Amino acid sequence: MNLASALFAPLLLMISAVSGGDDESAVEPSVSDEAAGLYPEETATQDAPDWPLGVIRSYGPQTAAQVHIEQRMTIRVAPRGGDVVVPSPPRPIGPRFSERKMGKCLPGNSIVGVEPNGPSNLILFLRDRRIINAELERTCHSRAFYSGFYISRSQDGMLCVDRDTLLSRSGSSCKLTRLRQLVAQER
Repeated sequence: MNLASALFAPLLLMISAVSGGDDESAVEPSVSDEAAGLYPEETATQDAPDWPLGVIRSYGPQTAAQVHIEQRMTIRVAPRGGDVVVPSPPRPIGPRFSERKMGKCLPGNSIVGVEPNGPSNLILFLRDRRIINAELERTCHSRAFYSGFYISRSQDGMLCVDRDTLLSRSGSSCKLTRLRQLVAQER
């Protein structure tokens, strides 16, 4: 089957199905079929003034009286992947980190990983290789976020202190109280 016949075959089948075919080959419906309502009483024929364009237009989109669109996006942040299968050999002690002030917001879609750190701190790993220490509310425990968290995307797309809520996959929800960037110290 060539390309042209593959494209036009469905259109020809639709037109022949709508037109009802030839009168000679049409089978008369029985009385029981008409009573059951299996055949429509009015069918489009070639004698109709708007055939075939009117039939094709009838399959177009219908107008709606009311349309309600709600847009909501939730971003899932997974825990940082580690060496689960094979433990890594012991390494020398890595660099020490110090905290540095940063703004009160960071782009929500730039977070690529999370690790619990201490009783109420989370370590956030960003796409641009920055590491952020996020402090949670006093009543929240960071161990609830071991398997990641969800954040609802705000209008500006930022995750901000005292505004946005983190929802852990285990069900607890916490607000951020402080963000600090972790910077490696030189020895």
